[in-house]
Amino acid sequence: MKPKDQSTTKTRIFGPVPSRRLGLSLGVDLIPVKTCTYDCLYCQVGRTTRRQTRRSGFVPVEQVLAELEKRLETVTPDFITLSGSGEPTLYSRMGELVAGIRKRSEGRIALITNGSLLWRDQVRKGIVGVDLILPTLCTVFEQTFQVIHRPASNLRLERIIEGIKRLRREFKRDLFLEVMLLRGLNDSERELEGLKRVIAEISPDRIQLNTVVRPPNDPAALPLDSSRMKEIKSFFGPSAEVIASVEPGGVERSGEPPETTVLEMARRRPVRIVDVAKVLNRSRAEMKDLLEGLVRQGALRRGSHAGEIFYYHRTESEQ
Repeated sequence: MKPKDQSTTKTRIFGPVPSRRLGLSLGVDLIPVKTCTYDCLYCQVGRTTRRQTRRSGFVPVEQVLAELEKRLETVTPDFITLSGSGEPTLYSRMGELVAGIRKRSEGRIALITNGSLLWRDQVRKGIVGVDLILPTLCTVFEQTFQVIHRPASNLRLERIIEGIKRLRREFKRDLFLEVMLLRGLNDSERELEGLKRVIAEISPDRIQLNTVVRPPNDPAALPLDSSRMKEIKSFFGPSAEVIASVEPGGVERSGEPPETTVLEMARRRPVRIVDVAKVLNRSRAEMKDLLEGLVRQGALRRGSHAGEIFYYHRTESEQ
């Protein structure tokens, strides 16, 4: 069955948003919520409702490029980032899209991927035109892989690791490998030594160490504290860095109504007052009033995680 065209129900370009890794990032979201190869414990987008490895042209390339071209009239991001509500390499027209972006922008293009499909030749061929690829590798043990990522049934870690290695051999631009660290799951001496060995074989330009900083998909995803993250950074060596949280300030205002920008952000991840203040270049007090107003209207709901207040996009069933 042909997948339903999502282009009329969802804006494909979001942001720009402040990224811990990419500065000011203009997002390109190609995948229906929540379609992914994994159902990760730590995912901030929520539970995967369509877990699959079959690729599809979920939205017309022309539609995405038209939206992007219009957005670039008002913003100049540090990166145009292929990411969003699911695994972007599930998009079967990725090569066409990257070529189209190149014709419309001189900016850098990044791809944030879980790395699960890089063993496929067609997937790697479709992404060689980007400037920076950020795949994820959290463990080198199959049992831990299954617990953390809850992958589609036909995915095995050995093949995924080989796919990342093939990409490293073929891709001549920047490759930053993300390691998402979860307390009690992949932070043991055995886990870290295994990761260090395989990462040395991959030889990424950077190792980016991350942990849970936003409300996760599953409460079993527990964060590491800052001292432990620093220890692990030292263990991995000079190419490793702990990804820091974004600090507020200094982003140009979007031409869109602020409510639209906030709802598009919250659709893809829970947001804090500081997040939307950064994006819209407005005071925290003003953004608190805006967010609370959207809560009263039923568009957002409020929740807490790790002592901070987050605002979540309400699904149709919740409204």
